[in-house]
Amino acid sequence: MIVEIKGAHLFDPLNKIDEKGNVYIINGRVKKKIKGMPELVIDGKNLYLMPAFIDIHTHLREPGNEDAETIETGSKAAVKGGYATICAMPNTIPPVDNEGTARYIIDRAKQAGYAKIFPIGTITKAREGKEISEIGHLVKAGCIGISDDGSPVMNADVMRRALEYTKIFGIPVIEHPEDLDLSSEGQINEGVVSADLGIEGIPSISETTIVARDLLLAKFTGGRLHLAHISTKEALSRIERMKKQTEKITCEVTPHHLTLTEESVRTFDTNTKMKPPLRTREDVNALIKGLNKGIIDAIATDHAPHPRYRKELEYSLAAFGVIGLETSFSVLHTKLVKTGKVALSTLISKMTSSPGNCFHLPYGEIKVNGLADFVLIDLKKQWKIEEDAFVSKSSNSPFIDWKVDGKVISTIVNGNLVFNDGIFTPSAF
Repeated sequence: MIVEIKGAHLFDPLNKIDEKGNVYIINGRVKKKIKGMPELVIDGKNLYLMPAFIDIHTHLREPGNEDAETIETGSKAAVKGGYATICAMPNTIPPVDNEGTARYIIDRAKQAGYAKIFPIGTITKAREGKEISEIGHLVKAGCIGISDDGSPVMNADVMRRALEYTKIFGIPVIEHPEDLDLSSEGQINEGVVSADLGIEGIPSISETTIVARDLLLAKFTGGRLHLAHISTKEALSRIERMKKQTEKITCEVTPHHLTLTEESVRTFDTNTKMKPPLRTREDVNALIKGLNKGIIDAIATDHAPHPRYRKELEYSLAAFGVIGLETSFSVLHTKLVKTGKVALSTLISKMTSSPGNCFHLPYGEIKVNGLADFVLIDLKKQWKIEEDAFVSKSSNSPFIDWKVDGKVISTIVNGNLVFNDGIFTPSAF
């Protein structure tokens, strides 16, 4: 298929592209020019054309919890939010600790026909933290990393062996940094707010302890370590120091940890409940600084859908987690870019090429002969995040009723226009 995108503002921080122009696509690849008439012309006037976003931390819930999300609804939510590529975390039922489950996710993604989905396998069998999974089989089936996300690997020797073994395959070990002995029954960040509200807290050292341990293990083994959803100033400081000693450490931060603090919990809205919990203003400022300094490699949604019956409970009983695929760009553009805290180029880099590099995914740029994964965005479009408008099966967002600037208009995956102005068109890829 031949596609022409006319008159858009091309923006690609990786290749230092910031100019108006046309883009031509033939059979899913970018070309300098085309012969004959295009089969599809997309008007890019007043829109920014950027590399489509890459989310390296998505919970799709299928198999096992399809009442919260399915691979189809999750991938539709992804392309609505500008994501062409997402990585599916393995805490499903059954977990992704075998070839069959990994292949199931890949097959279902192809059937859905929206976003490209790469499965993450488990570090340990059944995510029990005891016996390492058959990593070679998982890689053969298409897994591009391993993680017990939702749970940490508490046994240091198991974590060491995982870091050593994955060196054979060149994939990262993705850690959920939480010391369960320290977090215990905590619900929110331990501090002034938890004391005021009488809710048991999760201390920041719960994160820092596992981060510090795993950084030392990564240095010792030479394995690739990726630290998920960093939320504290102290953990980030330790990551910064270790990054000066090895290039095999990467980390991510979520939109909610960049834009919300523990003060949001005072509403008792269970959509402010997640792990790690919302932290202090000092922590948020440190994360933004870390983003600008390049210490943080990626912004990942940690999209964690839950049905209403798991959230409409008293705070201590409600499930941890919030959704983010459909709102991340707009929230971050509004709260970070429009306020001058982060440059647009930094935001786009941390949502495209940089997360791609973390997991060796060859996407996230505009280049001739490169894959045509693009998003068209109206940076001036103001809109309101409404609960009933989510295409995800769940609506547990902390940003409901926010007015935001910047809206995804179209998403192109492998040269196919899969989302355009509210219309979804699945495609084979």
